[in-house]
Amino acid sequence: MITVAPTGAETSKSDAQALPVTLEELVGAAVACEAAGAALVHVHIRDAAAAPTLDPVRLKETVSALRDATTLVVQLSTGGSVHDPLPDRLAVLDAEPDSCSLTCGTVNFGADVFLNPWPFMVELYQRTQQLEVVPEFELFDLGHVAAMNRLLDKYGPPYGGHVHCDLVMGVPGGMPGTTATLVAAVAALPDGASWSATGVGRTSLPIALAALSCGGHLRVGMEDTLTFAPGEPVRDNAQLVERAAALSTVAGRPPMSTEDARALLKVRDRRGRGVA
Repeated sequence: MITVAPTGAETSKSDAQALPVTLEELVGAAVACEAAGAALVHVHIRDAAAAPTLDPVRLKETVSALRDATTLVVQLSTGGSVHDPLPDRLAVLDAEPDSCSLTCGTVNFGADVFLNPWPFMVELYQRTQQLEVVPEFELFDLGHVAAMNRLLDKYGPPYGGHVHCDLVMGVPGGMPGTTATLVAAVAALPDGASWSATGVGRTSLPIALAALSCGGHLRVGMEDTLTFAPGEPVRDNAQLVERAAALSTVAGRPPMSTEDARALLKVRDRRGRGVA
């Protein structure tokens, strides 16, 4: 399963002209990435000034537009930017995505702090269960793996019953983007869990190769890396998906279809009715 994270909350158009920041750009990127082999889109949105936002109206419009234009699993970020207040992050689920990110602990994020205290994690997790949204557990450090296991032990399985995680590696302040760290994190995951791996920046390609060799799935996108090769900027998100698809095919694990991804994650099918 290839996930594309096309925008994020940290990069601006001045850093990368191809970064999709309008709804039209985001939908266009999603269409191109689905054609290139992506099955899931991890979504951050921007406001009219291209600043990160969790505006509930824009979130609903975005989910609806992506469902109209693609068959991708639509996953909203509940992380937003490091400056977003916790109540706004909880309200993201009101947009009725197929999936959402659920980060399992606080982590230093460059010079900032990405705040995810235990009570917030619990409240967010219980809301995903109530609203029938599949969480993707975002794990930035080995301690986050332990916190996820604690969450599952105390509050039961996620909606759909399947545990899926994303190992976010190479963030300054989080776990390093190395094969040894990836192997250690995977060994601590619950039995039966599926997982993807994200290598941030220069760790993008090494982590993709390590994940493929260890049975994991891939996440790529301009949220995580802006350099395709040394001295070569990323053309667009589809270029990163195309490379991930080529690598997975060489590894004997070709890209998963969107329908197979829905079956793996056990997402609720909301495509026939839009959002309220």
